[in-house]
Amino acid sequence: VLIIGPPDTLYEGGVFKAHLTFPKDYPLRPPKMKFITEIWHPNVDKNGDVCISILHEPGEDKYGYEKPEERWLPIHTVETIMISVISMLADPNGDSPANVDAAKEWREDRNGEFKRKVARCVRKSQETAFE
Repeated sequence: VLIIGPPDTLYEGGVFKAHLTFPKDYPLRPPKMKFITEIWHPNVDKNGDVCISILHEPGEDKYGYEKPEERWLPIHTVETIMISVISMLADPNGDSPANVDAAKEWREDRNGEFKRKVARCVRKSQETAFE
């Protein structure tokens, strides 16, 4: 899939490639999403794996961060996943980061180092979007 960076965010203008991998028992279990294009974001780990509630296995969260209704439900679609990912780009969840370094920069230096790293990723995504 291609994710276009949402307007009025640091990711605006970015063209980010990602893979959605569906398990055999989809839609009972969620797909996995991984950015192929480098992206600097608190909810995307350094390998590109997306960490948002909607992609987490159904049921109780053993860490207590998420309510069961925030996690995967078989009624979700590719469209609801994409909407959630675009929302994640616009409004990161710093309370439950997959990339602790990005989360720290987002909290402490959003308009400095964090913004510079995101801008570099956006430029790189534009250069490699159609390769």
